[in-house]
Amino acid sequence: MSYQNKIKIQFLNKSANEGFARIAVAAFVSQTDVTVEQLADIKTSVSEAVTNAIVHGYESLVGYITLECELANNQITITVSDCGRGMSDVELARQPLYTSRPELERSGMGFTVMETFMDNVEVTSSLGMGTTVKMTKIL
Repeated sequence: MSYQNKIKIQFLNKSANEGFARIAVAAFVSQTDVTVEQLADIKTSVSEAVTNAIVHGYESLVGYITLECELANNQITITVSDCGRGMSDVELARQPLYTSRPELERSGMGFTVMETFMDNVEVTSSLGMGTTVKMTKIL
């Protein structure tokens, strides 16, 4: 059965909101026939995208993260965007173990995790303008 729906949520870049984002997406996608494994993959990917926006997008500045989810054609599309510092080299940032904040002892595996759990991950970024991560998963 093909189901269609869409949400858009905006929240401050506070670490506590990472959990909120996971729960919001889980509740949204639960209206479908999503499996437990798919749900876990989606929640983990959302956590990684939101955490990246919090830690790398804004660093110590205050800003908003926008989370959009769309259900259509038996897939979910999740978009996480910020208006933070952006990235000069998206391909470098997508490399396993790369981190722009080594002083925080980050693992550098966020994009790798997203790419492993989702069917498609697109990243666009502009210095000083922010970053958008668009992920899709077939349900």
